[in-house]
Amino acid sequence: MPYDNPVPGFRNNVVNTLRLWSAKSPNSFSLRFFNNGDYIQAVLDRNLAENITRVLYPNDNVFEGKELRLKQEYFMVAATLQDIIRRFKTTKFGSVDPVRMSFDKFHEKVALQMNDTHPAIAIAELMRLFIDIEGISWDKAWKITTQTCAYTNHTILPEALERWPTSMFENMLPRHLEIIYEINAHHLKRVSEKYPGDVDKLRSMSIIEEGGEKCINMAHLAIVGSHAVNGVARIHSEIIKETIFKNFYELDPEKFQNKTNGITPRRWMVLCNPELADTIAEHIGDGWITDLPQLKKIASLANNPAFVQKIQQVKNENKMKLASYIEKEYGITLNIESIFDVQVKRIHEYKRQLLNLLHIVTMYNKIKENPNAPFVPRTVMIGGKAAPGYHTAKQIIKLICEVARVVNNDPIIGDKLKVVYLENYRVTLAEKVIPASDLSEQISLAGTEASGTGNMKFMLNGALTIGTLDGANVEMREEMGPENIFIFGMNVDDVKELQKKGYNAMDYYNRIPELKKVIDQIKCGYFNPHNSDQFNDLVDIILKYDRFYVLADYEAYIKCQEKVNQVYQNGNEWTVMAIKNIASSGFFSSDRTIEEYARDIWGVKPTREKLPDPHDPQDLQDQKDVTKNSK
Repeated sequence: MPYDNPVPGFRNNVVNTLRLWSAKSPNSFSLRFFNNGDYIQAVLDRNLAENITRVLYPNDNVFEGKELRLKQEYFMVAATLQDIIRRFKTTKFGSVDPVRMSFDKFHEKVALQMNDTHPAIAIAELMRLFIDIEGISWDKAWKITTQTCAYTNHTILPEALERWPTSMFENMLPRHLEIIYEINAHHLKRVSEKYPGDVDKLRSMSIIEEGGEKCINMAHLAIVGSHAVNGVARIHSEIIKETIFKNFYELDPEKFQNKTNGITPRRWMVLCNPELADTIAEHIGDGWITDLPQLKKIASLANNPAFVQKIQQVKNENKMKLASYIEKEYGITLNIESIFDVQVKRIHEYKRQLLNLLHIVTMYNKIKENPNAPFVPRTVMIGGKAAPGYHTAKQIIKLICEVARVVNNDPIIGDKLKVVYLENYRVTLAEKVIPASDLSEQISLAGTEASGTGNMKFMLNGALTIGTLDGANVEMREEMGPENIFIFGMNVDDVKELQKKGYNAMDYYNRIPELKKVIDQIKCGYFNPHNSDQFNDLVDIILKYDRFYVLADYEAYIKCQEKVNQVYQNGNEWTVMAIKNIASSGFFSSDRTIEEYARDIWGVKPTREKLPDPHDPQDLQDQKDVTKNSK
């Protein structure tokens, strides 16, 4: 059952359609069952069919090879592809007449961008439709399929890459398994021709993995079946070429591209931060709303005291609005003069909310040890959701909440430090939080974050970034200059060196007294005396099993946070940096990203022309005149 959602363009009289799918049983119940008195069975069968889209699997930290998930993936792909082919046949490029039907121009009119491997079964399904239903030869069907499909990779974490057991395909999608075997045979023949006698190459590049349980590597299928493969930030695109897809890059280097992510300025400033948008528009007009690089014009205004003061005023008003919301929702009174230090994103070990937490407890201990010492006030907000089956992420949330309870109720701490866990983090809450933020935390281990887009949203709204050289942070630093961002810790090469040498968290634990104290407090139950051993598993992860090297970056992180404090104390210097962040955010527009996909992958020439206003007769007539003259 299709559900069409209108997506209006911005001031261009265009409305696109987003088509979504829901699984519906063709009959409410079986009359035969009903007549036999087995009404319950009839309803159960209907529910079984409709379960396919009742809830989608939210886990993305570890791939779960569950049967329902494969059904969901195939359902979405099959419905979409059959709809696409149906529509193609009704155009002048195809034909409803099967005798004259031609798919020669299919790839010129259809682009399938596979967003990660979840829709990678589209390659096998498209081949099935072309060969079994449309009667096209294998070679021609394969050529059309590869010209039509492209693959965007979103993660290098090996446990998140999809690998489906062939036994599951055999039971559920036997024809697709046959097609995948055939695709793999053609692919391996090509590999063996390029690397004769290299058995290791054949094994590592096969779509079918033989070690242990026989599996289909969906990333390999996506690469083999696509004409373009891209990462979502420059560093990420380089990493996939050098690591997980190195052999495929060497086989087909021309396939690999980069498409750095972007965000839409319409939502992430005009809608959520109208005061800032109006302030900018008053000085440089509103052309930047559809041409974000125009924001660079405000860089010169960083020397204008009146403009600097206005930007400060807008930020303070946004902070007051957020503080009012938090007091109402959480009963926590915030200090507006404090640094609003924010980390909002999925809760995941690689994003290192634990590093942020170690800094919070370090600040808490400093205040407790010397309550009268000068301290730059902070409000640390952390928000995000844990995948339902991700126990460690849920433990991290629990620990943040326990630390917040202790910190926020300690009279010695007062309003110098507050900690808020933002519940049910979502777009509507982000629209309140991001415009009010002073500091954006982008602290993943270098080489693990594909891109990030939250980092861009904060930048556009005048928050400064503290982060590692990971994902899009690298390109952000290039755009704004290293003096306008707080970078700390290991880079990708440093991480590789540490991996070679061997990471031992106990070295840092034993060497850094303030760090040892924080971890001991967590372990001994200081923050949850009612259940003192609750976080033993988390401490074990930090000290024994941490793949994301939290402690290795601790000292650099603490030192960088001290620099943040120094700059924040000079309000004008901070705001000038914020203005330079906003002025440098033009590259990170989704308009630029999509234009690159259109030009480099889909072969589509974008147009910036506005369609005629359907309610303006003169506009329509002008458009007719232009068309007539052009002919």
